[in-house]
Amino acid sequence: MHLLKSGICALLVCALALISLPAAEAATDWNGGSIRAEGTGIAPARTVSAAQARALARRAAIADAYRALAEQIQGVDVDATTTVENMMVANDTVRTHVSALVRGARIVSEKALKDGAYTVTLEVPVFGVGSLASSVFTRNETRAQWVSPDSVYEPYDGGRGYDTTGYGTYTTPAAPARRTPSTSSAASAPSGRAVGSYTGLIVDCRGLGLRPVMSPVIKADNGRPIYGYKNLDSDKVVQNGMAGYVRSESDATRAGRNPLIVRAVAVDAGANPVLSADDARRVLIENGASGFLDATNVVFIR
Repeated sequence: MHLLKSGICALLVCALALISLPAAEAATDWNGGSIRAEGTGIAPARTVSAAQARALARRAAIADAYRALAEQIQGVDVDATTTVENMMVANDTVRTHVSALVRGARIVSEKALKDGAYTVTLEVPVFGVGSLASSVFTRNETRAQWVSPDSVYEPYDGGRGYDTTGYGTYTTPAAPARRTPSTSSAASAPSGRAVGSYTGLIVDCRGLGLRPVMSPVIKADNGRPIYGYKNLDSDKVVQNGMAGYVRSESDATRAGRNPLIVRAVAVDAGANPVLSADDARRVLIENGASGFLDATNVVFIR
């Protein structure tokens, strides 16, 4: 009886060890250009040889990594209200493209562990050729014109919404928000005239809970979008993304050496920076002179 109990305990310990082995997922660094996921595999208990055991463990690790990678990709926020998973459910084309992207993921590292387990790390690019962005965004055949600088003072009802991918996903108009004082450098610029020579835009959103999304929209505080996908060259968006997300001005190299710096007064739906009317107007005026929005030289400080 004692031997039987000991055998049962040993089996339970082995089972718990197998269950608790993590299918670890690397942190999603899609803002930096890639999404990685790690999978772990174990060979079946009975194998003919060590070589077979390693091959079976590797196969299991790859399958686990594919699963983890698919979960990470599906959870990426496309805009303020839409994830990749939502788009896959609603659009067959997106689902086909994303599925192919996962199947074509690149193995960036693999390792056999001493205990017989095997780990594999897969990676897919977020931007560029064969990227998540190329699956999420469709071609913007006709770019929308930038809105008039003075329109930021006019009442805005949201109209038809704002297409953030070309596939018909929309953000909602910004609701009235509690304002915080603007510390923008734009307020000191001459009214109605461009200073010029600005190389990019930095929007300071610190303390407002901004989360990264693939297709953000900058809005004026009347809810009118002043920057978003439909204003941009789709090839440029797929190649570079629409904005960078950083923690300090020193990391905002995407905005160039002479950026226009403004302070967001609110964040709409957790993802879209909202500017005061004066700052939104200044951004549009300066973009008309320097074209930094057209170049997607936009950075958000979180």
